[in-house]
Amino acid sequence: MNLTDATLIVLGEAAGHPELAALTHSAYDELAAGNQVPYPVLTDILGKASEKGVIRALHRKYSPTAFDAIIIPICTEVDRQKPVPPRRRTAPEDIDPLTAPLDQLRT
Repeated sequence: MNLTDATLIVLGEAAGHPELAALTHSAYDELAAGNQVPYPVLTDILGKASEKGVIRALHRKYSPTAFDAIIIPICTEVDRQKPVPPRRRTAPEDIDPLTAPLDQLRT
């Protein structure tokens, strides 16, 4: 299942929740037009769907395989777009973390 189809299914389940329906409908329209939907919008869709019980309804309504086919494309697109924060170095640059005593690694 692709992202456009996944948002369409979520849109169908969101009919009783106007705010979620409007958000999902605009995302679906963008995807259907061939445009990309920013990850914060997709994250909001997942968050609102979760808080409104739509995720739970999808889980009850569909088999585990079908449920994954609906949710995973949305999660994958969020994961693809969301920037990865830089790692924070915990050891000073001049200390080799493999050979230094443990008390020197704590900062």
